[in-house]
Amino acid sequence: METQAFQPAKVYKLKTSVNVAEGGIVSKQFLKNKGGNITFFAFDKGQGLSEHTAPFDALVQVIEGEAEVSIDRQKYIVHEGEMILMPANLPHALQARQSFKMCLTMLKD
Repeated sequence: METQAFQPAKVYKLKTSVNVAEGGIVSKQFLKNKGGNITFFAFDKGQGLSEHTAPFDALVQVIEGEAEVSIDRQKYIVHEGEMILMPANLPHALQARQSFKMCLTMLKD
């Protein structure tokens, strides 16, 4: 199944593609097809995703703010304008050190 939340051939501002909700996590799927998906997330300070694994590589691009990303129990601080690859089948987690926004690209192939 292929879905697309945004219109093709239209310019979008990354920082306004998703908004932080007080005390919560917001996600907005941009694109989903057989090759993977792209989802925008916004995390309020202190929010995160608990440790889990995924069968595919995932690329995290921080759009705004700062996050602590744990990959195989190794911690990395990722700032606005930086990205990190979370390899398939390794445990990983995310924690908002401050409110932050990210684009997550799941690569299925």
